[in-house]
Amino acid sequence: MKKNTGRSAGRGLRGRDFVSVDDFSAEEIRSILTLASVMKSQPKKYRASLEGKMLALIFEKPSLRTRTTFTVGIRQLGGDSLLLTPADISLGKRESVFDVAKNLERMVDGIMIRTFGQGICTSMADFASIPVINGLTDHEHPCQAMADILTVMECRKNFGKLKLAYVGDGNNVAHSLMLAAAKLGGRLFLGTPEEYRPEAGVTERCLDLARKSGAAIVWTADPAEAVRGADVVYTDTWASMGQEGEADVRRRIFSPYQVNRALFSTAKPDALFMHCLPAHRGEEVTDEIIDSPNSVVFTQAENRLHAQKAIMFELLRD
Repeated sequence: MKKNTGRSAGRGLRGRDFVSVDDFSAEEIRSILTLASVMKSQPKKYRASLEGKMLALIFEKPSLRTRTTFTVGIRQLGGDSLLLTPADISLGKRESVFDVAKNLERMVDGIMIRTFGQGICTSMADFASIPVINGLTDHEHPCQAMADILTVMECRKNFGKLKLAYVGDGNNVAHSLMLAAAKLGGRLFLGTPEEYRPEAGVTERCLDLARKSGAAIVWTADPAEAVRGADVVYTDTWASMGQEGEADVRRRIFSPYQVNRALFSTAKPDALFMHCLPAHRGEEVTDEIIDSPNSVVFTQAENRLHAQKAIMFELLRD
């Protein structure tokens, strides 16, 4: 029987999925971030909280941070993980998503999936009666957004008064960051080329959320306009996994969006620099910016661990 993922179940987040940032309310996001902060400062407090729990890790894309943080995180909470690669299951080829979901729900307590299409992740969540966590798709990267907001809140107070600037490709990372900012009342300015702006459906959803939360989600084709006076400057690779064939074309189009000294100097002097990594140094960002005192990219990477531990705890606990 399919699990009830609605908020009417009266069980908080237990048994729910995290496929999109939009799956959680603003209050639930804030609660998870508060828990993540406690887990970071008091790591021993929850060390046996998921004892006996097993998390299946499905990877159809390579990973450093996602694999490490989920593997380490579930073990720090007292549980364990099982790695499944394309050689093991080959979703949609060797076995259907439905069959994989129905097998795993009888063997493990939760599924983390890192794949290409958002529909694969959504289908896994629909078919499996256990929690499914989106570790990245081409459409969204919700766990990254949780770590990003945790990092900003750690480094700067009054999140709603900050100006966040995202420049580059309006990709999966941008989509999740937009949804998080829109829910939490943030001020996010996106500077992307017209042909690479965030998807219209995501933008419309974020503008609707912003009207209710008081957030500001603003798009511009001018990177300087996006960055001017910003408290946080964020960028990502110009060609994501699966887009390697477009790399040369994208380099030409995105070159004005490089976060270098000239562009970064238009932000506030103490602005944070953020990047979800891996970074292509010399392309979307120069060494002098990513290695500067303003850069918090490795704190941001570490916070994947703490944010995901909080997510796993809330979804998998008894």
